[in-house]
Amino acid sequence: MRFLFLGTGTSAGVPAIGCDCATCISDDPRDTRTRTAAALQFVDDKGHDRVVLLDAGPDLRQQALRHRLSRCDAILFTHNHVDHTFGLDEVRRFNVVMRSPIDVFAERHTLDHLRRVYTHIFDRDNNVNDSFVATLIAHELDATRPLDLHGVRFTPIRLLHGRLPVLGFRIEPLAPRPDDPVYPLAYCTDVSGVPPESWRHFTGVRTLVLDALRHRHHPTHLTLDQAVDIASRVGAQRTFFVHMAHDLRHAETQDALPPGMFLAHDGLELAADAV
Repeated sequence: MRFLFLGTGTSAGVPAIGCDCATCISDDPRDTRTRTAAALQFVDDKGHDRVVLLDAGPDLRQQALRHRLSRCDAILFTHNHVDHTFGLDEVRRFNVVMRSPIDVFAERHTLDHLRRVYTHIFDRDNNVNDSFVATLIAHELDATRPLDLHGVRFTPIRLLHGRLPVLGFRIEPLAPRPDDPVYPLAYCTDVSGVPPESWRHFTGVRTLVLDALRHRHHPTHLTLDQAVDIASRVGAQRTFFVHMAHDLRHAETQDALPPGMFLAHDGLELAADAV
């Protein structure tokens, strides 16, 4: 089971348009960050390849081509913001390749957003022309109950993104290996605070993926120092920071991080055989 960082950048991406800062002109490939998203790639107990996407941002086509993704069995959305949802139209190619619909899971407010933005998908019968659109099956997520998909459990984690309630996910196989160095994994992008009732979901987590926007305060994201504090409290074996702005240059930021904490980068894979 491989966890793939499709993108690790903030909503503007890195390089940012019109910027010539040290990060944006860097020749270190780790400083090029598409919008934050991830994919879980695994083989189910019947031997079928599976891919579950965590969000579908505006760089999804580029990310899928780069990593040769040829299927998408499901998409789990963390929230309704543009940088996490504006790639949904691209999944129609997966429909063609797989010859099957794609399950989409999100909370009610995110599903309402998707239906409003992608009317041509969800109200296809009202299109003037019968055009090439995605075939999706929408499911409302209950944030209080785990979701089991193809032998993997996704437990929603309530998080705060400023004043907006969003979701993270605790991810673990239903048949866990005691020596697994990666799972349980907690995926928590776009975070500014963790409600008290959510801390229990971090118990036993071996890998933490956590928002760390920049050094300066931001009203809806964790600073790097705040993210380090939360990561220290969780105590995962390894923590990977995502959703970074161009304020954080990879090499120099990594050198200053505590042991066991890392800046993620686009294309990074986590798997038992790669630890």
